[in-house]
Amino acid sequence: MSQYAKIRNQPVIIVCQDNRRLHELSDELNFYCDISSKIEILCLPDWECLPYDILSPHPDITSTRLRSLAELPNTKHAIFLVSLEALMQRLPPKNYLAQSTLSISPGDRINSEEFRTHLDNTGYLSVAQVMGVGEYAARGGVIDIFATGYNNPFRLDLFGSEIESIRCFDPNTQKSTKLLDHIDILPAREFPINENGISKFRENFRAKFEGDPQKQIVYQEISRHCPVAGVEFYFPLFFGTTATLFDYAPRSSLWFIEDEALEHIDSFWANINDRYTTARNRIERQPLAPELFYLSPDILRISLDNKQAITLNSKKRTRNSVVFSSELPGQFLIQTDSNYPYSQLLSHISKTKHRILLVATTETRKNVLTDLFATNNIRINDVASWSGWLDLSKSKVGITCNRLLRGIYLPNDNIEVISESQIYGDHISPKRHKNRKIDPESIIRSLTELSIGDPVVHHEHGIGRYRGLRTLGVKGQETEFLMIEYLDGDKLYVPIVSLQLISRYLGGNKDTVSLNKIGTDSWSKTKAIARQKAHDVAVELLEINALRAANKTTSFALPTNDYEAFVQRFEFETTPDQEAAMSEVIMDLELETPMDRLVCGDVGFGKTEIALRAAFLTVYNKKQVAILVPTTILAQQHFETFVRRFDHVAVEIELLSRFRQKRFVDEIVASLRDGHPDIIIGTHRILQKDIRFKELGLLIIDEEHRFGVRQKEALKRLRSEVNVLTLTATPIPRTLNTSLSGMRPISLITTPPENRQTIKTFVCEWNDDLIREACLRELHRGGQVFFLHNRVSTINSAADALAKLVPEAEMRIAHGQMPRGELERVMRDFYRQRFNILVCTTIIESGIDLPNANTIIVDRANNFGMAQLHQLRGRVGRSHHKAYAYLTKRPNEVLDANAERRLDAIASLEDLGSGFALATHDLEIRGAGELLGDAQSGMISDIGFSLYSEYLNRAIFDLSDTSDFTKIASIENDSRMPEVQLNIPTLFPETYLPDVHARLVFYKRIAGAQDANELYELQLEAIDRFGLLPEPAKFLFQATNLKLKCSAIGIRKLTLDSNGGKIEFFEDTDVDTSTLLANIAAEPSLYRMISNFSLRITTSLPESKARIEFAEQFVTKIS
Repeated sequence: MSQYAKIRNQPVIIVCQDNRRLHELSDELNFYCDISSKIEILCLPDWECLPYDILSPHPDITSTRLRSLAELPNTKHAIFLVSLEALMQRLPPKNYLAQSTLSISPGDRINSEEFRTHLDNTGYLSVAQVMGVGEYAARGGVIDIFATGYNNPFRLDLFGSEIESIRCFDPNTQKSTKLLDHIDILPAREFPINENGISKFRENFRAKFEGDPQKQIVYQEISRHCPVAGVEFYFPLFFGTTATLFDYAPRSSLWFIEDEALEHIDSFWANINDRYTTARNRIERQPLAPELFYLSPDILRISLDNKQAITLNSKKRTRNSVVFSSELPGQFLIQTDSNYPYSQLLSHISKTKHRILLVATTETRKNVLTDLFATNNIRINDVASWSGWLDLSKSKVGITCNRLLRGIYLPNDNIEVISESQIYGDHISPKRHKNRKIDPESIIRSLTELSIGDPVVHHEHGIGRYRGLRTLGVKGQETEFLMIEYLDGDKLYVPIVSLQLISRYLGGNKDTVSLNKIGTDSWSKTKAIARQKAHDVAVELLEINALRAANKTTSFALPTNDYEAFVQRFEFETTPDQEAAMSEVIMDLELETPMDRLVCGDVGFGKTEIALRAAFLTVYNKKQVAILVPTTILAQQHFETFVRRFDHVAVEIELLSRFRQKRFVDEIVASLRDGHPDIIIGTHRILQKDIRFKELGLLIIDEEHRFGVRQKEALKRLRSEVNVLTLTATPIPRTLNTSLSGMRPISLITTPPENRQTIKTFVCEWNDDLIREACLRELHRGGQVFFLHNRVSTINSAADALAKLVPEAEMRIAHGQMPRGELERVMRDFYRQRFNILVCTTIIESGIDLPNANTIIVDRANNFGMAQLHQLRGRVGRSHHKAYAYLTKRPNEVLDANAERRLDAIASLEDLGSGFALATHDLEIRGAGELLGDAQSGMISDIGFSLYSEYLNRAIFDLSDTSDFTKIASIENDSRMPEVQLNIPTLFPETYLPDVHARLVFYKRIAGAQDANELYELQLEAIDRFGLLPEPAKFLFQATNLKLKCSAIGIRKLTLDSNGGKIEFFEDTDVDTSTLLANIAAEPSLYRMISNFSLRITTSLPESKARIEFAEQFVTKIS
């Protein structure tokens, strides 16, 4: 098909059975066509929703569909892939796309209001900050838009009505990247939601349905200009007529139709009608008749019969069959338990007479295979593409990098293509994209998630409630303030340049927290008690630290060449935060004191690779490694991972779990004392008294929160003796506390894999119809479902009830009390997609990687902790499919307040990398806790986590008499941050940055800047994101920079108005006294000391600009 497309001047259209086949074929065609052919691969996937679903398709799917439909009528050299369901589905008329598309270039003139109205009418959503497709944000002379059909959003810079430039920008950093000379803005939906579209919808709705339309939810919401979820299944009502793909495709297109797709036409139509019958029972949401939304089988077959069509059949041949000379290749899987894991592949290459092209998914995997062949004296050619390989006709073995699930054997050409999956198994590792680094403490201190009414802590006045930003006139100049309401309604207005004094309140229930009273000494007394508590805790922490420091360990040497070779075998692209985490681990291991580091990264973000590299360094330094995991399944998975990664290194790895026979376990336990194996992986069995190591160099703990009190006590003892590396996705509050206190270093990994989807989370009461819909939706798109029921005694009856609900599904049961062989077989069959639904316990909580399972249903989710729920939710969403998590509770079951808040928190944080943020919510729900005990309540609730952490850091610093604690500098800076009052406008005007929340976050970042360089970067970011700075915004940056200069030389307070002002110094000020005295002597009428540490300034400064320039020049002179 790829070769045929190269010689045709009209599109080739391929009808696939489903979306899964469509994506697989798309990857293959992209490989065989490659860039040199200039063949465009277009896709029209179905919505991945059930017919008459109450959910809408993912915006990325809509974006792909609209881009493909827009290009198909006018393209010639293209291959167009369509699923059977998408082919049967009716489409918007062709003129809708043509009339709704806006083409713009730099130099064009637009009316901003009309442009925004156009975006609203074509389905774009107005937001404060653009992150996803179909969103836009307008801020004065800057308009951000994530247009349909593109992979990145754009930023339009306007000068008046003229578009000065169009730039791509990174949605994570919000910073611009490259310039563009043209973009086409397609509609964001497959139907219009302007006045004409809504009027047509209302007219058609009344014509199609009997009764009062106001009783229909969809009619009500669309009449209010609110597209309700699932409205796509009413899209024909927005038009007079609809179209089909046959209307979009050029007449001369050649159609390839997979026989599997033809076989499913009738069954899919029957399914549509069954779904329609069921949907009619929704009284307030009546469905459209199937023929209004889909093509019937008869019409579809007639339409295909009228096209140039070729049927693709792999099962049977007829007299008219044309046989393509191609075959599926063999499997050459690595043998992880063998000393020669690649023996099958190497043997095949040495014996075959075929030309072989190997296809790796990443450059690092390609390098691993290249090194393998070089070691075995096999010459291999590195080629850029398929066409490049064809040009090297005399080369026997080649290698390239691409995404290809299946290989192929072409007998006529004597070529064999071997994909990575034929060597490493079915899973193809995706590349990862870069993401910004997140400072763990900044998540705690940030005001990003602050809402009106949330409690905040002012370091000087105590706990109050945030009531928003207020613009006030002070001496004739407008300035913005953050308003805090205290007990009895007292209000405090905090200047935005002093927001470093404000932090979120974490540490207790934010709804019932006690507010302080302004003007009393209660807050001072509370802080004094908290300081004493922090001092006591610091003493205990330092005792543990001292014990750890007293137990010297061997400083590890870093084997540069061997280590680099090991790193190169990592199949992913290492992310910056992974590199940073590993650098920190290496530095810890090079010290002579035991390491105790926490690596926090969300599920599937690459924590295991950090463990692998740390284990390599330990074994290289002649020490043993123990890996402690909470479940036998995770132990097995880690074992397989470690064996695979160490397959080229002479390292002995063993597994201790109940899956191993007792005879083998006894042998392993005995050999540990002699230094064998090098790496042992197991559950809590590793902590039992009979386990003795010859020389344990590293203990790796995966998900410490899963272990009980006795295990944690054993771990506590080990921490003072050996290097400990803890991996977690959601650290429990006590662990989080210890890390943020500075006593236990933390590394954060925040970069998600490419194509990893956020997980749509529903918290809902159990409903048979809802559960059936959830399962069928996943099965409909060829996926699999986890159904979690965490009671072994009732799991069989739960599975029986689910089987009655979803008889279409194949399901099996998995739990920890099953015989070893049976459990292994069930999990292996689920991985190989031999059944649809796995009914299981929390045995799947950690480490299970099944990309095809993208729906999880948790029965009685209110019985789980937040860390467990986050881990369970992380079992899905590991592919390009939208993932769903249903956290169910039983009808009419009364939940305690904490359970409700846990479920609300897990549902509200769906973003990738949210594990650390969820732990901060756990702080709110359970309290921050005693740092050294298991209790989850303490003094922290009285003053908030951030302030308590500062006191703890101060106490540790004072007691330890050392300067190693880097956080102390920021505490010192905060306590000496001067007050600067210039009585000039310092704010972002609403016309410049309309969104209040965005202003608050940016104000906090500006107030928290540590130096002039950081402040300058923020200024550049503001100009990039929001446009040129208005004068009040310039003054804001200048005033903040002035504060930093004042802080550096010990100025306590600087006040200026139109008639002059006053400067107050700290007693240990670092001002240049000679210059100060010289200025006083030279201009006594201008400068006068009114006390030992106060300077009076008398001068006329009526203009704001002159006032701040005077202050800057004077502070610079005396610095």
